[in-house]
Amino acid sequence: MRRFGTRGPVNPEENYVVSRAEEIADFITRVKEGRYIVLFAPRQTGKTTFFKRVLDALATGGEVCNSDSAAEAHAYFPIQLNFDTYLDLSVPDFYAGLYEDIREEIENIFQRGGSEPSEALTEFLDNTELTNAFRLRRFFSKFARLLHSEYSGQKVVLIIDEFDGIPQDAVSGFLNALRHIYLTGKNRCIHSVGIVGVKNITQLDYDRSISPFKIQDEFSLSNFTFTEVRELLSQYTDEVGQAFEPEVVKSIYKQTAGQPFLVNRFAQILTEELDIPKIEPIRMAHFLTAHSQMLEEGNTNMTHLITNIHRNPRFKSILMHIASYESRGVRFNLDNHIINELATYGVIARGADGLCNIVNSIYQHRIMQAFKPPINGLEHEYFPEDNDFGDYLTPTGHIDMARLLDNFRDFVARAGFRILQVPDTPQEYIGQDLLYAYLDQFVSIVRGAMCLEVQTGRGKIDLLIFRNGQKYIVETKLWEGLRRYEAGKKQLAAYVKLERAPEGYYVVFDHRNNPVPLSETETVNGVTIRSYVIPVVQERPSSVTRAT
Repeated sequence: MRRFGTRGPVNPEENYVVSRAEEIADFITRVKEGRYIVLFAPRQTGKTTFFKRVLDALATGGEVCNSDSAAEAHAYFPIQLNFDTYLDLSVPDFYAGLYEDIREEIENIFQRGGSEPSEALTEFLDNTELTNAFRLRRFFSKFARLLHSEYSGQKVVLIIDEFDGIPQDAVSGFLNALRHIYLTGKNRCIHSVGIVGVKNITQLDYDRSISPFKIQDEFSLSNFTFTEVRELLSQYTDEVGQAFEPEVVKSIYKQTAGQPFLVNRFAQILTEELDIPKIEPIRMAHFLTAHSQMLEEGNTNMTHLITNIHRNPRFKSILMHIASYESRGVRFNLDNHIINELATYGVIARGADGLCNIVNSIYQHRIMQAFKPPINGLEHEYFPEDNDFGDYLTPTGHIDMARLLDNFRDFVARAGFRILQVPDTPQEYIGQDLLYAYLDQFVSIVRGAMCLEVQTGRGKIDLLIFRNGQKYIVETKLWEGLRRYEAGKKQLAAYVKLERAPEGYYVVFDHRNNPVPLSETETVNGVTIRSYVIPVVQERPSSVTRAT
């Protein structure tokens, strides 16, 4: 039986795999056209798996090549290289190691095809030595002539994985060699090149005196679509017979935004680690258990995420600003090196509105947890002395959400200016941060589950809370005027209907100097909406006294 893969490249024989047929066909079309293609994307997004399948298709003339003849299907000689171990080498050692890898790959290609290199090719390989970029050009020029004369004109296709592992001193010479080959014209000795890495070429700090690598053809490998996530999970169902309930499929996609590792990790937990009987469908209760595990475990993807967001002290401020969904947002500008780095690490991406978004809800939760102070100093004041968390559950085990949020409103009023003293928390989103911490603690104690649902549109986050088979939706925003306040109710009502929840809860934090508190319950488009406008104190009373 196949499995969901999270440990390196996956293959259809051992793992469930998203076909990516359109992307592979697109890439191969570009190869046929002789383009020099670059793909730079964060780790664990499926780049290596994708290019392995491209190479297999080129080498075997698989259906994805869409060839009109057997001759065209085998017209390419694809050489795959990996630069991941080259970084600390000197330039001569880099080229020496590169040649050994090229020769080994050439021999492996012949072996897989059930043949051996000709005597002339073997002699050429035996007498070749690579020491610099010029010799690299000469090598491929002679190699291409041998392929043309002895192997029916096969065209060299070079795929380089982990390109950012190239030694810095070798970058300019290597790229200039490729550029020189490309500019030789249609019958160039390397017909097509694919460069794969995390950092793009402009981030490799190559010699600024050379011309930029302007010949590149950018290729984008996106996250899985909802259809692809459903396709992936259905492969398991078809083989094992265990179905995923439709809401589980939707929830996996919404929480991961189709990030390949996270999708496969969710599926891995659900099908291998939770011991769900195979005769039962995978339900939302199972998803919520897996979700809770994803929010806490230290898998390789999360380790990369947390390591990357702590690389630069300046990351914290901008990430918390983005995560708060402050109404003005942060413009996605790759000319800013902080935003560029965070995008390179796969932490943020450009939203439809041109602003920065955390790429998925799982990452947003982990980022907020990573930067949240261990204690905010107000935890013991969440509830009056004669109350505890159990007082906010009904006799049937459901959450009395209105009472719970009424208490939060009263807690903010009780705490007053002291909420501004919460450590390491900028004032502009202290209200949302406290509400998130309050609900997170409550949900954990009563053994419920909470998911972030980041919505398109600036300035709002939805919290989905689950307990005892019931779903509760809490939307948070910042005050932006009465018109937007009222519009937000209608948006929430539509979302509550979509999620088939019984009612919605709308919490708006007002940072104005003279805010007016408000609590109201209304029926909006047939949906019950409980709304709060909660003032956020702007300064200590003592500072007002000093100013007068």
